[in-house]
Amino acid sequence: MKLMADSTCDLSQDVITAYEIDIIPLTVTIEGTDYKDRLDITTDQYFEKLQAGSEAASTGAPSPSLYVEFFEKAIRDGYSEILCICMSSGTSASYQSGELGRTQFFEENPESEVKIHVVDSKSMSHGSGWLVMKSSELEKEGHSFEDIVTFVESHKTKVKHFLSVDDLSHLIRSGRISGASALIGKLLNIKPIMSMKQGKGAVVAKERGRNRVLKHYVDEFSKRNDSTNTTFLLIGYTTDRQVALDLQTKIQAETTFSGDIYIMQMGVAVATHVGPGGLSMFFMEK
Repeated sequence: MKLMADSTCDLSQDVITAYEIDIIPLTVTIEGTDYKDRLDITTDQYFEKLQAGSEAASTGAPSPSLYVEFFEKAIRDGYSEILCICMSSGTSASYQSGELGRTQFFEENPESEVKIHVVDSKSMSHGSGWLVMKSSELEKEGHSFEDIVTFVESHKTKVKHFLSVDDLSHLIRSGRISGASALIGKLLNIKPIMSMKQGKGAVVAKERGRNRVLKHYVDEFSKRNDSTNTTFLLIGYTTDRQVALDLQTKIQAETTFSGDIYIMQMGVAVATHVGPGGLSMFFMEK
């Protein structure tokens, strides 16, 4: 089985290499110049451009024809089963492009017996990345392609997301939070915590200060975690790796979780909407 994902899965390069995942890049446009997310520009480089006065980036989904190219390459490499996991259709057109690419491939290759399944993950960032890694884990355990597809489709909305930010301006620009709420938050040092609802980001809590945010994450993880299916946990960040390490330490010290915890930086396509100071956590809830 060949695993694929669009670049918003935000998986680290060492995981992408180890799991042999093909990453289909979104386009990031900064002041008229197009970059391939993760390939032509890094998250740190993007924020350096912002600090130097560049305008905030806009993003574009991969084209259906690009998906076809990735499908065809996988088949040339000998794969007969392809599982492609995309960012939520509520926040990106990536899934729609993937489905159009799948349709185009079979229109051009009507005799093909290759199995291609494209997933609307209903997730953002490492949420879809979590599903990619879980799919690889299930394959290594000997599960069939059909069983893995069934698991992903039936469990994808149980991947729990938490995201908090320091700088609210990027969420305002992307329409994720109102300007009035942002002003109040800035004055009171209140940090919104977002999750996914019906495939879109929504504010689910507000905490005052970073320490309260970390406590909220750990408390919610302890209450919600599906200990059977959460065999690993993902923590994401945009600019401050230390706060991600602080969350990891707190989880290890204050919960019974003993699985692997991966810390990964968000890619540019996601970070442009999140902004600096972003901290996220992903696991499967009961």
